[in-house]
Amino acid sequence: MPPALEFEHMTKEYRGWFGRNPVCALDDFSLRVEPGEIFGFLGPNGAGKTTAIHIAMGFMRPTRGSGQMLGQAFGDARTRSRVGFLAETVALYHRPVERLVRFYGALNGMRDPQLQGRTREVLESLELTDVSDRNAGKLSRGMIQRVGLAQALVNDPDLLVLDEPTSALDPPARVAVRELLLAVRDAGKTIFLSSHQLSEIELISDRVAILHRGRIRRLGRTADLLESRERLQMVARGIDPGAFEGATASNEYVTFDVLASAQRAAIGRVWSLGGEIVRVNPARRSLEQIFMEITQDAGEEPRR
Repeated sequence: MPPALEFEHMTKEYRGWFGRNPVCALDDFSLRVEPGEIFGFLGPNGAGKTTAIHIAMGFMRPTRGSGQMLGQAFGDARTRSRVGFLAETVALYHRPVERLVRFYGALNGMRDPQLQGRTREVLESLELTDVSDRNAGKLSRGMIQRVGLAQALVNDPDLLVLDEPTSALDPPARVAVRELLLAVRDAGKTIFLSSHQLSEIELISDRVAILHRGRIRRLGRTADLLESRERLQMVARGIDPGAFEGATASNEYVTFDVLASAQRAAIGRVWSLGGEIVRVNPARRSLEQIFMEITQDAGEEPRR
């Protein structure tokens, strides 16, 4: 199957003003998103994430390179009806919520009775039924975010492109959106998700890419990235927790991390203390730890 989304050797430069050098937002950027996966697209502010999304949606053109969405070149008008898009900053017309969602569905070629049924379905799934007749311009920031998600979902898209979908949402709403996105993925849809909510990405993404200074710095399956190759987590019993720095105790078990290169020495020490090893696994890191390791590179030359 063709990729749901693909960037091929893409570069985007913004012209510098008043004699300044051009700014390179994307630098020979390549990425392939497979059908049926939730793909987390991460990076600090200014990394090039929004630029990549806007090029994919056809809002701007790259300086060099190419790409495709659902088998068609970026910007193809017919493909747009198969895509749901939520921008980082939600801006909606001042209309009653239900009429507004219907409006966006109609823009994607939907007609009644399908449009009416689908509108009610997404309003219910995002708990917007009670405000369906209220003007969107008078809703809270969190409710506006939900309406933005509703307009992205109303056309039952094959590909969802979401930029900060859970911003301004309270914890219960985040959980509801998380479950909704997993259900969308399980229905065979593809989700391309950009967010600074790293804990949310860690919970639902199948793969992630970390973009920094216009280039992919880390790419892979989320579960694989979170397993450290350099450190091991060891569980022992029959020893004092103070025997290893940073160890924690729970009942009779003591848990501690060691460098992989120090595994043999750690096992020998446990035995010498009269204890036994219960379990040894790769230490698990958080996505936030990986993100900080990659993006804290102050010594790197700035982009030109």
